[in-house]
Amino acid sequence: QVQLVESGGGLVQPGGSLTLSCAASGSIFSRYSMDWYRQAPGKERDLVATITGGGTTNYVDSVKGRFTISRDNAKRTVYLQMNSLKPEDTGVYYCHQVYNFHHYWGQGTQVTVSS
Repeated sequence: QVQLVESGGGLVQPGGSLTLSCAASGSIFSRYSMDWYRQAPGKERDLVATITGGGTTNYVDSVKGRFTISRDNAKRTVYLQMNSLKPEDTGVYYCHQVYNFHHYWGQGTQVTVSS
């Protein structure tokens, strides 16, 4: 059973920064891709960033150049460094992993960008 636990959300002013963390257990962490999704109020959950087991990263266009996804396999943790935050980045951020053909999600962490 995979468990994903996010932390690091909060309230930040536009232009500010936050770093989200996701601690994983129950899988062969280093072999599998990890993703961050975002769900804005009243909208669907959308993919924000992905990092493969080998460290290759991909981002949705709206966060390129501002967000950085990384992983520490020894700590079984994936991070999302978010800089130059905008009000439209507001939402609940979820960590996600596909393991043995099953989708696993964390409980989510709220990020609010507002002055």
